[in-house]
Amino acid sequence: MAKRPVTFTLNGHDRAAFADDGQNLLDFLRRSVGDMSPKYGCGQGTCGACTVTIDGATHLACLTLAEAVQGCRVETAAGLATPALHPLQEAFMEHFAAQCGYCTPGMLISAKALLDRNPAPTRDEVIEAISGNICRCTGYEPIISAILSVAGGRVRA
Repeated sequence: MAKRPVTFTLNGHDRAAFADDGQNLLDFLRRSVGDMSPKYGCGQGTCGACTVTIDGATHLACLTLAEAVQGCRVETAAGLATPALHPLQEAFMEHFAAQCGYCTPGMLISAKALLDRNPAPTRDEVIEAISGNICRCTGYEPIISAILSVAGGRVRA
């Protein structure tokens, strides 16, 4: 199997690693780069545990080829807590928005992408933004509340 060099920015840091032809981004990030925050859930693009942003747009890392991030900015949940916890991470703790935590990295990335493009989302917009992320433990109310709390008083009805 041929290897191809991939250079990109991961959580604000320039990175370079070799990807196998056809290797998905999830496997590449976890095995070749060492970022374990995107989780393997279904491997079919239905659970959202592997959600990352590429140049600001959410993508499922299990369905994205590693070579597709050549020259791109990739953000994972591992990059949120630098140097301190991101407000979304704080809100998830305050609102008890995680139990097992397996879905949390994907939820956080989906929520951050929403708030980056729309700092004052409606409840329906939050629900739409996380609709690709499955949570089997916590339920969605604490997660929605946490996201809306970060939007603060700017939330529209």
